[in-house]
Amino acid sequence: MSQNISDTFAQQLQQMRSDVIAQIRAQRGGKVGRAEAAGDLRDVQSGDWAQADAERDLAMAIDEREAETLSAIDTALQRIASGDYGLCMDCGVEIPTARLHANPTALRCVACQDKAEHQRGGAAHPSL
Repeated sequence: MSQNISDTFAQQLQQMRSDVIAQIRAQRGGKVGRAEAAGDLRDVQSGDWAQADAERDLAMAIDEREAETLSAIDTALQRIASGDYGLCMDCGVEIPTARLHANPTALRCVACQDKAEHQRGGAAHPSL
């Protein structure tokens, strides 16, 4: 992959990372996580415990997804730095740039991703 293309993806990934971090900060108001906020909400409300628990569970799932997204972005940036970005981690072929534009954190070519998903019995993490 040429240096210009790698630089383009590095900029795209940095922007994605900034966007996710900004989203996290906006949702948390810069103070507490959503799970803690949902727990506080439950303490304040004296009524619907099931809804408060569901909100806390959803907040925790969203937090986990954001952490996975940041990890995938960081892994892609590390692969750019090491010169491995754009190469399938399983078979070593070059991942088409169209796939990388659609999913800049992709680690595998489509064929290897399909194999990985079938081996796991379902959809794998979309960035893999």
